[in-house]
Amino acid sequence: MSFNIALSGIQAINEQLEAVSNNIANAGTYGFKSSRANFASVYAGDSANGVEVASLTQNIAQNGGLINTGRSMDAMIQGRGFFTSRDAQGVMQYTRVGIFSANKEGYLVDTAGRMVQGYGPSAGGAQGVMGDIKIPTGQIPAVATTRIDYVGNLSHGYTTPAVSPLDPANDKSYNYVKQSVVYDSVGNQHTLTQYFVKAATPANTMNVHYAVDGGAPMTTPVRTLTFNTKGELPAGTTQAISIPAAGGVDAMNFTISYDGTTHVAGESTNTTNRSNGYASGSFVGVELADDGSVVAKYSNEQRQVVGTLAIATFPDEGSLAPTSDTSWVANNTSGAPLYSAPGVGLAGKLSTGTLEGSNVDITSELVGLMTSQRNYQANSKVITTENQMMQALMQAL
Repeated sequence: MSFNIALSGIQAINEQLEAVSNNIANAGTYGFKSSRANFASVYAGDSANGVEVASLTQNIAQNGGLINTGRSMDAMIQGRGFFTSRDAQGVMQYTRVGIFSANKEGYLVDTAGRMVQGYGPSAGGAQGVMGDIKIPTGQIPAVATTRIDYVGNLSHGYTTPAVSPLDPANDKSYNYVKQSVVYDSVGNQHTLTQYFVKAATPANTMNVHYAVDGGAPMTTPVRTLTFNTKGELPAGTTQAISIPAAGGVDAMNFTISYDGTTHVAGESTNTTNRSNGYASGSFVGVELADDGSVVAKYSNEQRQVVGTLAIATFPDEGSLAPTSDTSWVANNTSGAPLYSAPGVGLAGKLSTGTLEGSNVDITSELVGLMTSQRNYQANSKVITTENQMMQALMQAL
């Protein structure tokens, strides 16, 4: 019986050594979670039968250290949860390793080439459907300008120009001039010039004349901006501009918003001069945002959210079954995954440009290794002693 008990001790220690060795080997592996062998005594009735490794406990709850990489497609989950990928067999794999890239077909993949799972672009405030994340890697079409937001101060110290009518070539015929960039239906860039002219009457009034691409000011429209005694415009002050179709492009129709523009003392300034619309552009790259958004970038300086990473949490994450590529799969014990965007519900927030290091404590593992060695030697000594006793017994017979 002593042989069997000591043998069970050696077998259990060998299993423990496998766990310790695996921990030490993966001390530098991104997203690795250490495990621990749990010993349990074995009895047959009232008789001791030795020891066994009853279970392996994964230390998933403890995060590894933050490692700065500076790479825009690296991410670390700060808290609970796993990135989700779908392998070639359709099996969902869960990992803490946030190293992503776009493959040649334009899909977001992880380091093992598996399809990263996420939510499609939201529509009408509703979250998109979960699935593979496709990144548009081609050309995006031009979008015509439909709105200009203009905010500034038109100095209250202006007087009516000495020269009338407005002559763009003579700066004494207007008080202030500002230009905005607009785009037509095929992405051609145009310049809209606004000439601000102080009106003689009524008080606190500025007339705005418009010209396109350096041409003569349009006879209509001419917008009259009438400010109150505090130098403020009524809310919703806008002006619609229409430019006829020409050169094979659609007519341009856009609205200028003057909300927030003032007429107070001091210099004339311009704080906002922003138009929507843009020229066509080519795909130049993709990056992750801290909220998990996958953002495609284009040569026309446009950025487009094409999806959001899905984070999976589990009722019992410690029971997930580990697989290769520092990943896990779900099982009946772990429970079904609950998916959400980063930072929503139980899912941790993301830190981009970083990766999670291994949570292995090398010092503790080495101490455990020495303890295992002593236990192994002790059990071997039991077998040796038992063998010597048997030999002595056989010689005495």
